[in-house]
Amino acid sequence: MKIAVIYGGRSAEREVSLKSGEQIIEALKNMGYDVSGFDLLPSIFNDISAFDPDLVFLGLHGRFGEDGTIQGALEILGYPYVGSGVLASALAMDKAQTKRVLSSMNLPVPAHRLATVGVLPTIEDFAKEAVQSLGLPLIVKPNREGSTIGLTLAYTHEEVVEGICEALKYDPSVLVEEYVKGMEVTVVLFGDTTDPIVLGVIEIIPKAVLYDYNSKYQAGGSEHILPARLPEPIYQQVEEYAKEAYRLLGCQDYARVDMMIGEKGPYILEVNTLPGMTSTSLVPDAARHYGYSFPEFLDLLVQRAFARFKQENTQI
Repeated sequence: MKIAVIYGGRSAEREVSLKSGEQIIEALKNMGYDVSGFDLLPSIFNDISAFDPDLVFLGLHGRFGEDGTIQGALEILGYPYVGSGVLASALAMDKAQTKRVLSSMNLPVPAHRLATVGVLPTIEDFAKEAVQSLGLPLIVKPNREGSTIGLTLAYTHEEVVEGICEALKYDPSVLVEEYVKGMEVTVVLFGDTTDPIVLGVIEIIPKAVLYDYNSKYQAGGSEHILPARLPEPIYQQVEEYAKEAYRLLGCQDYARVDMMIGEKGPYILEVNTLPGMTSTSLVPDAARHYGYSFPEFLDLLVQRAFARFKQENTQI
């Protein structure tokens, strides 16, 4: 089977994507596939057509990769791909929309406010309203970005304003949410939309105050404990919340659901439909814990995606 791995691109997560792509290419080659890597450049579709793959594996993160745009293009061109479809990808990339969907079904999410350039009040007014309604400290971040890029933990009104300005460098919409203090965990899921399997619940202990960019991608930046050290009732609750979030957004193949365990229990922070696949990433850790080597796990994803494409085209 010929597999095209698309990675890189021009989002703020380009460097992470390049590392994910390299890991994916090496692992798939180890499984015997004919693999070629493609940077997400303007020539991408001509390049892909020339290679004529049987399947596409997305090593992209952030804009144009995780937001449904590349998925829609691949569907128009008729190439099967690994991962969630257009709608699930677009919803999960938009943190505010994710929160609306999840909270509508009574899943717990942090209290938050959203502001978009040209629609809502000035930065000062927005910061003031957020502090008054949510209190301090606050998490300030771009609404549609990943890898904690542009994120600020703000303890004062001035820091909220600075955080909003920083977030606006990456997205015209800014999300401000209450800071949930506690244990950070992530849940890695695999399988069908309706019946996903939990590969692992990972407790994350960053060396910094927050699980920030350096904590995620620098060697030794954080400690991963698997399974997470949670009381059994909370552990089961975390698993069920993650599976329900996966179902509600319509994810498929695999995803990662990030949560904080606060004094009142778990809160869902966000859902990642194309989580990192670097040497320090959480998905490979969970796959190994469940019993799959990284190449074996990718092979499962490839086989699932290809079988789904064949079934869908048989029914047409």
